[in-house]
Amino acid sequence: MRYSLRYLMLAVAAVPAVATPAGAQQRQPHVGYVYPAGGQQGTTFEAVVGGQFLPDVDDVIVSGTGVSAVLSEMVKPISTRELNALRIEVDELMARKAVVRGDFAALQQFRSFRNAGTPDSKDDEQRELQELKKKYAGAAWTADDERQLAEARRKIAAGVRRPANPAISELAILQVTVAADAEPGVRELRLATPNGLSNPLVLCVGELPEFSEPVSRNIPQQRSAIAGTSFAPRGRRSDVETAVTLPAAVNGQILPGEADRFRFQAVEGQRLVAVVFARQLIPYIPDAVPGWFQATVAILDGDGKELAYEDDFRFHPDPVLFYQIPADGEYILEIKDAIYRGREDFVYRITLGELPFVTCVFPLGGPADAETTVQLRGWNLPVDSLAADSRGLGPGLHPLSLPLSTARFAAVPFAVDALPECLDAEPNNRPAVAQPLTLPVIVNGRMDRPGDIDVFRFEGRAGSEIVAEVLARRLDSPLDSLLELTDSAGRQLAINDDHEDKGAGLTTHHADSLLRVTLPADGTYYLHLRDMQHQGGPAYSYRLRIGPPRPDFELRVVPSSVTARFTGVVPITVLALRRDGFAGEITLALDGAPPGFSLSGGRIPAGQDRVRLTLSIPPGANQATYRLTMRGQATVDGREISRPVVPAEDMMQAFEYRHLVPVQEFRVAALGRARPGAAVRIIGETPVRIPAGGTAQVQLTLPASRQSGRFQLQLSDPPAGVSIKRVSPSGEGAEILLESDAAEVRPGLEGNLIVTASAPAGRQPGVGQRQGNRRGPAATLPAIPFQIVER
Repeated sequence: MRYSLRYLMLAVAAVPAVATPAGAQQRQPHVGYVYPAGGQQGTTFEAVVGGQFLPDVDDVIVSGTGVSAVLSEMVKPISTRELNALRIEVDELMARKAVVRGDFAALQQFRSFRNAGTPDSKDDEQRELQELKKKYAGAAWTADDERQLAEARRKIAAGVRRPANPAISELAILQVTVAADAEPGVRELRLATPNGLSNPLVLCVGELPEFSEPVSRNIPQQRSAIAGTSFAPRGRRSDVETAVTLPAAVNGQILPGEADRFRFQAVEGQRLVAVVFARQLIPYIPDAVPGWFQATVAILDGDGKELAYEDDFRFHPDPVLFYQIPADGEYILEIKDAIYRGREDFVYRITLGELPFVTCVFPLGGPADAETTVQLRGWNLPVDSLAADSRGLGPGLHPLSLPLSTARFAAVPFAVDALPECLDAEPNNRPAVAQPLTLPVIVNGRMDRPGDIDVFRFEGRAGSEIVAEVLARRLDSPLDSLLELTDSAGRQLAINDDHEDKGAGLTTHHADSLLRVTLPADGTYYLHLRDMQHQGGPAYSYRLRIGPPRPDFELRVVPSSVTARFTGVVPITVLALRRDGFAGEITLALDGAPPGFSLSGGRIPAGQDRVRLTLSIPPGANQATYRLTMRGQATVDGREISRPVVPAEDMMQAFEYRHLVPVQEFRVAALGRARPGAAVRIIGETPVRIPAGGTAQVQLTLPASRQSGRFQLQLSDPPAGVSIKRVSPSGEGAEILLESDAAEVRPGLEGNLIVTASAPAGRQPGVGQRQGNRRGPAATLPAIPFQIVER
């Protein structure tokens, strides 16, 4: 994304109060993986978080209750200067040790790096050796010296890290404690540092015994640069098998060319299920293709012969393998990348054993405030049906779980809706036997066999608008739907294969169909539904909504972790996912926030899908982290509706594609202490009305400061054609003159302008020296709502 910025210099004494300190220049902390990606209830284990820009970890934040973590060590790549100093230290310690022990032959390996180089002659070499003997004559070698040598070697071994991606070059070693009564399931882990709050990572709480490969702190096959000395990576060999007992959760990291193996005992007739979590742990790896760790899993016999293999589960990249044991004996579970890629963030977690797993359900949903009998299919299920109780649940997707603690990971999504519902009735595979429907309605059906087609008939009136939407792939059905609408004469009026739903952040093939059609005449219409690949079977279920449009919206806020520095103002972005043609204005507000928290510019204008706004925190907030929630409200067809703002991460896949991946919490870190009265306020009415091709003034009040200097104001990511023309002191504040280019903007454009202030960084230039272009850290001012109007 390009940022159009226009810089201006402002000589106002008060502006330094909104500039952040030099320490805030550091990059936002980022974490790329956590290994192992989970632990068992009632245990404490070591976990490694790989990331970048982690100067010091102040706190480890885990969502939910019952899980805590503390930092025990940081491992960072060391600079060349530091590395050389450590090499010299080791070299000289080894030389002294050799002299004390009389091992003069070894001195030839340990000439000081300060004098390193090839001696000009044999005499020069002998002279250097004699100097070392003289230097350390009478010296002692103590236990403290041995510890100093070991520590220097350890620092070199830990610091000489060259991972495939610098974004995972720094390691935070954590001690994670999971309470015995911690609720099983998925949590989120974030690291808090003096520079801000990191993005979240998945951390699982499990009930099964855990088996993990040793943590990788170094890169395999990496050797120390110390002459004659090598340091083996910690516990990383691809030909080592780990023995496990079933049932189990196994954890590992796949490194280049590696295949991990876990050996276990099994008995004849056991119905094993191996569920792999890989892409579910780290949804998108931006600099990898296809954008995630493409895990494959196999069951081998004790001699290594392959018995079963899977590389996915239907359309999910993470495989699930089902295998019935043919005879008592030893077996091996093997996991690797499909094309033998690997690095430290290729993290996996596998549940293995005779465990329940739901492969499909029918129906995929039910009406609100009612019980729906759901048929189950799968492996090791204790029941073949259950009653899904949706009483007290609002419309939307909800998890449906088996009533067993060991089956928590067998949960599937279940849709709840307020519309009337029915089942599809066979035969209905052609217009002559089409199933009649009264609209609006939701049809629960499935493609019973390959090549099946379901046809539905309804009566429509000229000019009325009809929406037909399939919910299948988003409910874990493998159906790749195709919808076609025809009139009574068989003429095609509309057809759709795939419709993108930006709210489905983990979906890369948007296989659900949607039609929105204005009917041309009174009469009978036919809606045809089939699988694009001509597949079918018990798993190919769907929910088909047919009826008038139901305007609605969902909301996402990105990023899910933000840092408010000394001014206490931070920009965020809220995106509107509009449904069925809803184009109205949406008002945003904090929901139950602590006193003093507020939003500026909390409005998504009509017809727009995103808005940048600012969040302000109170002056008393200092070195703390807050969990906040927001809601959006709009008027739809004369009624007020309210929707939660779901936190999300804007993630890149395979260098290009972007996805909004929902997460559990929206977290705000407050750094430093904002002084009371340091807030910037806008004087006058908002939104600021800027004529197309003209200018408009914005008056700001600024806090007093005893410092003065030259500061730069800039617009951050403004709409094309809107810029700052001039900034000048005005009374107790400043006046910003905004202008718009009539060739690039049109009347009616609305939104917020985000203004940042920065100052020159570093020392002032001396006489005869040029002023550099480097700027100090930027402080954000409260959002300025604007509107482009006729001139």
